Amino acid sequence: MILRQYHKIAAIIGILILWPAAGADAEEYLGPGALVASKDGKTLYVACADSRQVARVALPGGRVTRRMPVPAEPTGLVLTPDGAKLIVTCAAPKSTVVVFDVASGEQVAAIRAGHTAMGPAIGPDGRRVYVCNRFDNDVSVIDLAAGREVTRVAAVREPIAAAVTPDGRTVLVANLLPDARVDEDRDGDVTPVVTAIDTRTHETTAIELPHGANGVRDVCILPDGKHALVTHLLSNFERTPFQLVSGWINTNVVSVIDVQQRKMISTIGMDEYYQGAGNPWEVTCTPDGKRVFVSISGAHELCVIDTAELLGEYANRTMQPMMQVWPIYPSLGVSLWRRIGLPGKGPRGVAVAGSKVYAAEFFSDALAVVDVQVEEGDPVDTIALGPTPQLTLRRRGELLFHDASICYQTWQSCASCHPDGRVDSLNWDLLNDGQGNSKNTKSMLLAHRTPPAMALGVRESAEVAVRSGIEHILFADRPEAEAVAIDAYLKSLEPVPSPQLVDGRLTAAAERGRKLFKSDRVACHRCHPRPLYTDLKAHNVGTRGRRDTVDRFDTPTLIEVWRTAPYLHDGRCTTIEQLIVAGRHGLRGVDLSKQQIDDLVEFVLSL
Repeated sequence: MILRQYHKIAAIIGILILWPAAGADAEEYLGPGALVASKDGKTLYVACADSRQVARVALPGGRVTRRMPVPAEPTGLVLTPDGAKLIVTCAAPKSTVVVFDVASGEQVAAIRAGHTAMGPAIGPDGRRVYVCNRFDNDVSVIDLAAGREVTRVAAVREPIAAAVTPDGRTVLVANLLPDARVDEDRDGDVTPVVTAIDTRTHETTAIELPHGANGVRDVCILPDGKHALVTHLLSNFERTPFQLVSGWINTNVVSVIDVQQRKMISTIGMDEYYQGAGNPWEVTCTPDGKRVFVSISGAHELCVIDTAELLGEYANRTMQPMMQVWPIYPSLGVSLWRRIGLPGKGPRGVAVAGSKVYAAEFFSDALAVVDVQVEEGDPVDTIALGPTPQLTLRRRGELLFHDASICYQTWQSCASCHPDGRVDSLNWDLLNDGQGNSKNTKSMLLAHRTPPAMALGVRESAEVAVRSGIEHILFADRPEAEAVAIDAYLKSLEPVPSPQLVDGRLTAAAERGRKLFKSDRVACHRCHPRPLYTDLKAHNVGTRGRRDTVDRFDTPTLIEVWRTAPYLHDGRCTTIEQLIVAGRHGLRGVDLSKQQIDDLVEFVLSL
């Protein structure tokens, strides 16, 4: 008891030493993310997610000359080809695409888009804007002159970034996550895709990334229109994660796409043999296409490479990760990437303006300024966008959750497997419940309110799981105060309203499904009662697999289940309908009509 009290006191002291502002209630941050620069290199626009504003920065001096408020979190920026209009996606269940007049800084239009709009791209003629609707899984095609959406084009799963070819004929859309069954009985690769849209017909082609890809963050088309670059993770999810070195769990990569052939031609690792490039985010290039820059959000770096080297034979031969082998990297040759340490934390958006490249440091409310011809060891300047942020305990936890520098050799962060605190849609064979029985990644939403943790409940609480993750997944020995901060961040996560809702309310079908859900006949509510939609118990629902050693599995919350596919502990079902119909989950001995099944699915996906 005395020892336990000692550890509690030590943790509190650690918090006070590390984070003097931890007790502050107010959080006033800018959260700079997306960037776009004017063609003349004299102005930079910064989307500040937390303060819901766009900052206009005069270059090269770095003075903020205007702050333009927007109605919701700004997630992306693009300028019209003539530089006269600035287009800002503002994320909400009913998103708004705001158009500003650059000369006056005044808003001139507000156009409706879908759920959580982001990643805008514009054609070379300036007529049409393409906006990713992340949670509607589609792309809005907006006629800028008419100020309205003209159609929607289906993507695959959580489209978050887009780019248009120089000839305006193709839009490439990056989908964040794979949409696939991941258990051992699956047929085919597990990978997200890049959706190629023909701008004339709106027909789509799926360009697959390598098996094990996930966490796609950005897509950039080189100025010649021949190649596109995609940043993402490459996960060795079919092997037990017993160590980190050489990228045994996650590698950090850029995949190269041949735009004309609509196929991936290489995947180039950004890691070094003993140092990972944890969590690549945004990729851009110089206007002449000769040099490529990638922000490394988790390791707080900017990676630089000459395009000819990235596309060359040496990189293709020695810098492609070889998953499922040891070592992961086939060569000990020198990496062609130049890694530039940045002064701030969490670089995300990158933009080239004149002779400089700028990186938005999300957690530092600042911009890093690097010379385009930078080499390792060159100085890096900083532009402060506001006062130095004083991090609350929750905000410090958010930073740590995304921070690969607290991981052994900076290979990954907590967010590598839990983007936005949710899921990577992969199975992992963790050693906490034996070997050979892979389990699907669980969302961190409500994890602290729905103990125990893990599919088998092997961790008594999320607090225990956080500390185990730091030790056994990040392979790190960190202060208790850091785990306390991560707990605070995860407890602050709030559910995103389901795209199935209409004006925040259930549809008629979902209302019928709700009645079925709580009926005596179907009785889903017995294991999934309100308000958390879990009874916090383990049950045998007939889902034991060939390699499982038990029959009973923890009952997950159904809140936000619409974004956590695939389903069941082993990820064998890609839809709720499969779960109910093929899996007979909770419906043994109960027969439902097609209409009733559809209604039940509609309700569950509305939670």
